[in-house]
Amino acid sequence: MAAPKGNQFWKLRSEHGREKLFASPDLLWEAAQQYFNWCDGHPWYMVEAARQGARLTKTKDGQYKEPDKLLKIPTVIPYTLTGFCLYIDASKYYWGNFRKQLHKALDNNKNDKLSEDFIGIIDRIELIIETQKFTGVAVGAFKGNIISSEMGAAAKIEVRQVDKEGNDVKAPPALNIVVQRAAAPIAESEEE
Repeated sequence: MAAPKGNQFWKLRSEHGREKLFASPDLLWEAAQQYFNWCDGHPWYMVEAARQGARLTKTKDGQYKEPDKLLKIPTVIPYTLTGFCLYIDASKYYWGNFRKQLHKALDNNKNDKLSEDFIGIIDRIELIIETQKFTGVAVGAFKGNIISSEMGAAAKIEVRQVDKEGNDVKAPPALNIVVQRAAAPIAESEEE
């Protein structure tokens, strides 16, 4: 049975919206550490073919064996804000709104120690996520184009021609190649 029109049952709720996920900044930091440890402890595996000519390995019984045809290589999972939000069962909207509300509360009351502490933990979490991704790209563990687009960096490609000294060289004018078709032979008339 549907609720009658004009009902105001929602007013009977003592609270509206979702409660805070974390009662204290320390609990939020603890959840972030659990997420980071989970990522570190659960690597993804790339499967690559063993290279030809790989060395034989000696087994415990003294026999030699060839390397397996496929290798499972553990890879690092990049920390992401999306992954963290999934881990704590929150949406990115909730995270952004929570951050915004904390800043608003701090703007209204400069002595709001709780909001200040939460903002500090949120900043630390986001900086760790950003730093881990940047470092992963720098050492070649992550693909730069994927991480940079996820971090909001715009891809810019500049094509220039330079001489030996590095000076710009004006590109030669484009060649216009005209292809002409041969005219179709004229059909002989039957009168001739």
